[in-house]
Amino acid sequence: MDPSLTHQRLTDRKRVAVISAAIEEFLAAGFDATSMDRIAARANVSKRTVYNHFPSKEALFAEILRQLWDASHSGEAFTYRAAAPLREQLIELLMRKLRLMNDEAFVALARVAIAAGIHSPERARDMVARLGEREEDLTVWIRAAAADKRLRISDPVFAAHQLQGLVKAFAFWPQVTMGQSPLSKTEQQAIADSTADMFLARYA
Repeated sequence: MDPSLTHQRLTDRKRVAVISAAIEEFLAAGFDATSMDRIAARANVSKRTVYNHFPSKEALFAEILRQLWDASHSGEAFTYRAAAPLREQLIELLMRKLRLMNDEAFVALARVAIAAGIHSPERARDMVARLGEREEDLTVWIRAAAADKRLRISDPVFAAHQLQGLVKAFAFWPQVTMGQSPLSKTEQQAIADSTADMFLARYA
């Protein structure tokens, strides 16, 4: 085996360990109380190793936000289909979001981001601005359906936030803030079905 590949894999494993340790520390102690020393100790690496990967705690936190951002953008973009029933499309779109919100890694990252944002309004504004863009696929779908005269909506962004709120009330905030168990597939389906019906009853 190529020694350089072996070294790269070890380096990659250490980077993953540092990020995982940072998530645990941020969750346990909060952003301000977490130190690079504590992260290094939890990751079982040297402090120098931590700094080799991340020049500062802020850079490490930014990487956690990037991972949250990437996770929320995983998979192919969902596009509006003029020939397909609206309810079928909307349920499919909502189920994609429910699966993401049910992912333990995503929830852990979200907890870190939210907790850190509470203590730093500037950090929170940047986080919310970036994560808010994640909901654009839903907004685009609503806008397309409205343009096709299949939804009566004058403000697609507002309607998208309404829809997100209905889902997050059951499948995100209870898990992030109160540690409730992830939803079962049956529960996810029930929420998607009822949310789609409520939304379409108002706007279709």
